[in-house]
Amino acid sequence: MPELPEVEVVRAGLEPALVGARIDSVHVFDPRSLKRHDARRGDFVGMLQGSTVLSAERRGKFMWFPLDSGDALVTHLGMSGQVLLRDSGAEPDRHLRIQYGITHPEHGKLLVNFVDQRIFGSMAVDELVEQPSGLVPAQAAHIALDPLDSFFDDEMFITRLRKKSTGVKRALLDQTLISGVGNIYADESLWAAKIHGERSADSLSKAKAQELLWEVRKILNKALAEGGTSFDAQYVNVNGQSGYFAHSLNAYGQQGKPCPRCGTSIRKVSFMNRGSHFCPKCQRVK
Repeated sequence: MPELPEVEVVRAGLEPALVGARIDSVHVFDPRSLKRHDARRGDFVGMLQGSTVLSAERRGKFMWFPLDSGDALVTHLGMSGQVLLRDSGAEPDRHLRIQYGITHPEHGKLLVNFVDQRIFGSMAVDELVEQPSGLVPAQAAHIALDPLDSFFDDEMFITRLRKKSTGVKRALLDQTLISGVGNIYADESLWAAKIHGERSADSLSKAKAQELLWEVRKILNKALAEGGTSFDAQYVNVNGQSGYFAHSLNAYGQQGKPCPRCGTSIRKVSFMNRGSHFCPKCQRVK
């Protein structure tokens, strides 16, 4: 599933093309991609057509684009969603679910294609609600700030993390505690901090919790600089280009390979219908 770096790469790629653009037309080819849209508030197409995009925002894995109507176009990529910019008149992309045509004062007419093979992603028009960090869509209001957000409170996160009796990895994946960190970056951060994912979060010292947060930020920023992590054609930016962070992975997907730090074989175990990757020597359960 795309995590914070992959979603941020898409948001940043869309920003110059969408901000200031008028939405001229909207075509929904698969209504399943509107599962997060509340039709009681209005028709998806009708609420978008004629609107102007004011900005491009993100929290964790949610992206949204505030509109001059007071609502926002909310996008969640799910597992395989892509938002691709195309020239006006371009041939439709495979697995195209939603398309809207826009006119930008500088870039002219463009197409924005929401492509989603597995249809776990979605688009919706949602109301914005006030929070201390600013306006956010109602459906994302429960999501915690991510560690790259300027409003992220390190002390509050560390305090809440150290009160949890669950494993540290499970805590990192809790989007109400910290958003944007998924399986890949959790494994990489835990490897960097030499913490086993099953270690109880309440056993962490304050210094160790601070080190973990520092590693999370460092890895997320490095992944952002490299365009995110791409394992196949599903993980691309708005121009269809892949990220390169997969070449920098130390633990995730490296099972059977030597740990870059000590040489012990990286191990993979089942975890929450996914996999956890760790070094059994560097990351011992305490």
